[in-house]
Order: sequence, then C-alpha cells, then structure tokens
Amino acid sequence: MSNKYETLFTPVKIGPVTAPNRFFQVPHCTGMGHLRPKADAATRAIKAEGGWGVVSTQETEIHPSSDLTPYPEQRIWDKRDIPALRLVTDSVHKHGSLAAIELAHNGNHAINQLTRAPILGVNEMSADILSPRQARQMDKSDIKNLRYWHRMAARRAKEAGFDIVYAYAGHHMTLAHQFLLPNVNDRMDEYGGKLENRVRLIKELIEETKEEVGDKCAVAFRFAVDEVKGADGMQAREEGRAVVEMLAELPDLWDVNVSDWSNDSVTSRFEPNEGYQTSYIDFVKSVTSKPVVAVGRFTSPDLMASLVNKGIVDFIGAARPSIADPFLPKKIEEGRFEDIRECIGCNICVASDNLAIPIRCTQNPTMGEEWRRGWHPEKIQRKGSEESALVVGSGPAGLECAMQLERRGYKVTLAEANEEYGGRVLSESRLKGLNAWRRVADYRIRFLQQSANVDLFLDSRLTAENVLELGVKNVFLATGSKWRSDGVGRSNRKTLRVQPAKNIFTPDDIMGGALPKSGQLVIYDDDQIYLGGVLADHLSDLGLDIVFVTPANNVSPWCENTLEQHRIQRSLINKNIDLKFGYVISEISEDRVEFECNYTGKKLDVTTQSVLLVTERHREISLYEDLMKLVSEKDSQKFFLKLVGDAAAPGLIADAVFDGHLAARNFERDDGEVEKEFYIREIISLK
Repeated sequence: MSNKYETLFTPVKIGPVTAPNRFFQVPHCTGMGHLRPKADAATRAIKAEGGWGVVSTQETEIHPSSDLTPYPEQRIWDKRDIPALRLVTDSVHKHGSLAAIELAHNGNHAINQLTRAPILGVNEMSADILSPRQARQMDKSDIKNLRYWHRMAARRAKEAGFDIVYAYAGHHMTLAHQFLLPNVNDRMDEYGGKLENRVRLIKELIEETKEEVGDKCAVAFRFAVDEVKGADGMQAREEGRAVVEMLAELPDLWDVNVSDWSNDSVTSRFEPNEGYQTSYIDFVKSVTSKPVVAVGRFTSPDLMASLVNKGIVDFIGAARPSIADPFLPKKIEEGRFEDIRECIGCNICVASDNLAIPIRCTQNPTMGEEWRRGWHPEKIQRKGSEESALVVGSGPAGLECAMQLERRGYKVTLAEANEEYGGRVLSESRLKGLNAWRRVADYRIRFLQQSANVDLFLDSRLTAENVLELGVKNVFLATGSKWRSDGVGRSNRKTLRVQPAKNIFTPDDIMGGALPKSGQLVIYDDDQIYLGGVLADHLSDLGLDIVFVTPANNVSPWCENTLEQHRIQRSLINKNIDLKFGYVISEISEDRVEFECNYTGKKLDVTTQSVLLVTERHREISLYEDLMKLVSEKDSQKFFLKLVGDAAAPGLIADAVFDGHLAARNFERDDGEVEKEFYIREIISLK
C-alpha cells in the first residue's frame, strides 16, 4: 500500500467503539430487509469482507405506524425481529467490521398499507407517497409514544449486537427531519416555530438513545444539512450549520449529507463529479470534535485521502460505490486500483428499491445474489472439463461473459464485428450526460486485454461457417439488438408504412453518427425508459428544433425510479422543446407525422421531414439461426450454443451484464441443477 493512502486505514474511535479503518458503508436499502433477512445479511457480510470498516443496515422501522410496505426495509418493531437482525451483526462482525443500524420513523412518508395504522405527521398533511389517506398532526401523547418507541428500538438494537445506533433526520423521509424543516413544521407549540423548538425532538431522540445504549454502542446522527433549494429550504451555511452547532458534541458521530434523496443520490447524468456534496458539508468538522462521515459517490483513492488529510471528513462514506465494488477498500489497500469497479452513477440500485425488488447493479452483477445464488464478486468456480469458448459480440453481455469465462479458466476468443469494443455501452456513453457509463466497458476491456488466456479480434464479423471453422464448440452469442424503424412499440402494435425511409431515424442511427436535417425533428418516444429523453437533450444541444411526442404522461416516466425524471423534464422544458403527452403514432408521410390522443382519439399532425423513433428493439439473432440450421445437420450434442444479453432479451445495460455473468457461471452445470437451483428462496416457515 502506498504511504499516501495509509491514512485511510487508521482506526477511528466512535464513542465507545473503534472502527478498524475509515471506510464507512452508510445506510442504504437492499430491497431485501425484513422479508429476506438471510439475503440481506449476506450482502452486508460481503461489504465487511471487502474491507468496509463500518457496515450499516437500511432504514429500520421502529414501529407498525412506520410501515413502508411494499418496500421491504428493515424492521425492529419488537423482540421477534432481533434474530433476523442478529444475522446481520454476526455476519459483519465475522470480518472484523462494526455494524450500524439506522432507526427510523417515517411519519407521513410511511402510509401504513399493511398495518393500516393512522399516519403520523408533524402537521395535518397529505401522505408523502400518493395515497388517499392523510397524516394527522401528532399531539403530545403521540410525541411521547414516538420517543418511547425509539428508545425501545435502541434497546433491541443493542441486544441484536449493533455497535452503532443511528438517529435519522434526512432525505425528508423521517419525522425527525420533518420536525426540523420550517417549510414543513408550522406547529405553534414547543416543537415548532423557532429553530430551538424544531430541534427539540431530534435532541431528545439522541439523548434518550445514548441513555439506552450506555457505553455499549455509539450513537450516530444522520442529518441533511441542506435541501438544495436555496432560500426556500434549509441551507448548510444558515440553519443547517446552526443545527450542527446546537448539537455539536451530543452524538458520537455526524453523518452529514444533503436532501432530498434525489439530491443525495443524484445520477452522474446530472452530477458527473465525485465529491459533489463536499461544499455543503465541509464546515462540520470545524464545529464539532466528533468524527464526521460524508458521501459523494467517491471512487478515487486520491480524493478520499485528500479529504481525510485536509480534515474535511474522518470517514469516507459510500452507498453506491460500495454496491458497485464491495471490495473497494481491499483493492486500495493492496494497490489494485485498476481492479476497482467504479460506480457509474446510473441509479439502477436506487430503482431496485423504488420497485421494491432485491438490489441490483450495472457494474456488479453479483450484488443481491450473494445468498440466493451463492455468488461472490471476487470469486468464481473453476472450469469443468471443457477447455475453450467463443464469445461473439463485445457489448456489456459479451464482455462480462468473456471476463467470467476467463476467470473460470477457459481459453476465450472474443470476436467483435465493429472497430471498437463496447457495443451499446460505447454508443450510449457518447450521448450527453452518459460518459460515466463507459466505465462498464473500460473495466472489462482492460481485464481482457491483460489476460494471456484471451484472444481479442476487432472488425471480425463472423458467419455461421466461420464459427464452425474455428473449431470452438462452446459458443456464446452476444450479438445484441437493433432499434426498430417501423413505429411498433409499447403502445402501437401496427407496422407503419414509412415513406420516405431516408427521413426515419432510430437511436442506432443517431449513435452511429447520423444527424437529421436542420430544422424540426419529431422524436417519438414509445420506449418511455431513459433513451428518448437523453436523445432529445443531446440533439437539442446540436441545434435541432425538437417536438417530443410520447404516449406517456411525462418524459421518460421510468426514470422516476432512478430519481431523475424531474431533472430530465426540467432540462427539456428549459430548452424550449415542444412536449406532447398522451399521443400514439398512427402515420408517417413525407412531410408530416400523425398521432392520435390516447384518451380522446383526437388527431395531432406535426409537419416535419425527420422523425426519430424510439420504440422497441429487434434481437440480432441471424447468426444464431444460421448456426442452429448448420449444427442440426451435424452432431448437436457436441456443440454448445447460447444467446446472451440483448440478443436473448433486450433490457437495460444492467440486465445484459447480469445475463452475461449468469451464462458464464452456469456453463457446464447440469441442466437439472440449474433449473432446481434457479435461486434459493427464503420461505416463511409454517411450523
């Protein structure tokens, strides 16, 4: 390890406990929580094994009136939750790390769909999540109950073996934070009005948590010092700083960030720089003597060491970088910097939580699969009896598949038809805001180029005959997919006659360098995921006058899951792009496009000579079909052929990486074994 990184590996005292180093996995959700406790514990264990000195749970509901169903966060309602939580602490302690738990009552952010308990709020107010139910203003007895629930949760957390217990006032998601905010809290009692009153609840929670855990556990305070709203919200240099000054020495650790969640976990598309929160939190250590942890999508060891050496933070906090590479600390310690899988800030992990499903990651396909599939991010089973494999296509699926096959010990040949490796990752990363996505390809290309067991070939478009001539009988086809040019998509299932075809563009055309004529361009987005909005933003910057039409009710609606939809739509509005919502394409002629309203059938005609269709994709499987014909004429029992990635089923880049990884892992496993152990399920016992 270089001397300049030694500071990252010095122990740090946090109240009565000591962290072995300065790497702190801050609380983040896994989509497993109380529903899948073994899987959740295994994910946290991997972080500890990878060198994170502190490993935290997700937010943990302290009471049935903070029920976040259908989102499977953690729970500590009563003693029956302790055994599941003990799985986490035992697995983290096994690797010498500290275990932290984030206690939370989510107020009007928890709409209690399972428990049907009344929703509690600072004031009489709507539920934070769209619901016909409103929150009632908490009276004094409610506040007294909340304090008791929090105290009892702290007691159970200590019993479960946690080393650090959080009081949580951040992301607009908890009562403690909602009481702090002047634009939310308009109470007229001792818990509202001036800042001293609004701070009262969190001060009581921290004090009572410290009383309850004694000298057994440290108490951390997670606090959003700035709402990134300017004068309309709490600001780091004003009330945010004042809160830190008022409570400076009370907690054993300050975990500081910005709110809301979409600002704390902003995507690289809208915030490309790591350490982007530093300017908001850099004052905290000048106010308190207690250790400070902060986040900012840190992946650079130099920046990490610099922040510690400059006295800005004591701990390098991370959620997303610890997901992309759970072994990031170990790799820094061992000087294996090029082996780090850098977070690309795509928020697929965030989308998983918003979809209430187990966590996943574009860069790290093993994330969330540690227990149910037995996958490890740094280890993989050795090969069986076969010696070699051919991978056709170097997109995300092909690169991942080739890399994992090589790690298993196979001799790998990778053939790419184009002049550069990377496939869709390379193409999409050239669009505005997506440059960081290139890391998906760069990480894998570097690995393959350094391996003596891999032969790489560019500009090598293979026919079925070419494949058979190579004599490699294990073939993985990662030939990808192409965007359709006939108007068929999510909403329109009819093939449109498009005349003249020269004026019809697809995303592949744009990413391949084609540019519509200057003047008005109609972008029809019936994909409704992210690419339509990206292309509109990208092409507008190139000077095109754009009319954006979609059957959806807003731009890129799927991106609500990645917390960036509002930023996408704001960007297009600020560019004066003409947005038309709720229209399905019906006809394309030489100088116009006709649409029909989803709701009324009313026609919309847009005069244009250029149309960009962002609809659906066709799988590129002609090579597969040709091989199947040729192989059927020979001995098919001696030939392995598999479609992977978008060629198997178009999806996100994360889906392609996962499928390439799965194909490599499952190769040479018995078909019955693969089917039987698709993955292990955590099933409720009926004993």
